[in-house]
Amino acid sequence: MMAITEGDTKSDSRLIFTYGTLKRGFPNHSLMENLIDGGNVVFVGEYTTVETFPLACGPYGIPYLINIRGSGHRVRGELYKVNSGGLGPLDDLEGIEIGHYERLPVTVAGDGGETVAAEAHFAHRSFGEGMWKRCGEKGLKSSLWNSVAETKFSSRVQKEK
Repeated sequence: MMAITEGDTKSDSRLIFTYGTLKRGFPNHSLMENLIDGGNVVFVGEYTTVETFPLACGPYGIPYLINIRGSGHRVRGELYKVNSGGLGPLDDLEGIEIGHYERLPVTVAGDGGETVAAEAHFAHRSFGEGMWKRCGEKGLKSSLWNSVAETKFSSRVQKEK
């Protein structure tokens, strides 16, 4: 895990918490790898949200973090330091401009207990709460989404071979 120091917090850099398909081993991580190779993103480590949030499984098995603090579970994910050159491609993938996700503040904790302020892509408010209600007002545990997604995405990869 990379330690975050004052020198790491440039004005054009942000800490972005990922919890779904951008994580290592999942389909959209190739974007992160390209951004890392281009010097726009640095992997910081594995982190967990300090507060609980619902994590809902949307269409195509895509996870959505719902901005209803105090519901659901603490969500496990990965933290990245992202500069302005990396933020645009991430926001494009997440559909910020078309209302799929919105980037909002979240506090996350590392395995050593240190907490940092970051941002995460949450389901857009126009449909996030409705999705949560359709899921029975319960959120998935990160580990459950991971196992479902690994099965879904690995079977998709097997079909493509």
